[in-house]
Amino acid sequence: MSSDRIILGIDPGTQVMGYGIIDDKGKKIELITLDVYKFSSKEAHELRLKKIFESVLGLIDSYHPDEMAIEAPFYGKNVQSMLKLGRAQGVAMAAGLYRGIPIFEYSPRKIKQSITGNGSSSKEQVAGMLGNLMNLGDVPKLLDATDAVAVAVCHYFQRKASGPAKSYTGWKAFLDQHPGREMKK
Repeated sequence: MSSDRIILGIDPGTQVMGYGIIDDKGKKIELITLDVYKFSSKEAHELRLKKIFESVLGLIDSYHPDEMAIEAPFYGKNVQSMLKLGRAQGVAMAAGLYRGIPIFEYSPRKIKQSITGNGSSSKEQVAGMLGNLMNLGDVPKLLDATDAVAVAVCHYFQRKASGPAKSYTGWKAFLDQHPGREMKK
């Protein structure tokens, strides 16, 4: 029986969502695929959220990941952008939960730190380091794809360093890890 573990990394977005899938082979990792989904800004926000959900379900059904790692929304100057990004992340997480995939969340700073050693690295620096680490060849033009691979690789490194991060496999698991957060009736 193989000890391989497939990790799906997601860089959420409502216009461009990056994804990267890696194979954790224990002491090494191999890239399976990376790419982006593009969503039309002319479509209603709700329809884009539906497409994000369907796209993540499609990735799960095609590649059968054992775990999903996703980039957490970060606070920016534009609150509306942050809300839309949070919705995109939530819908991607819901797709994983719908298929019973454990989900792990990492801050952008943590992801950059684990890949380059510097939490303030640029997207280009992260892509360059991943290019060397995973023999990517040409760095993709859309850095959302390499950002998604970085999320998956960050998860791989975090599991190796200290065991698994917080994971939610459903509402019960979330409530078990957050006592006192039950829904009020």
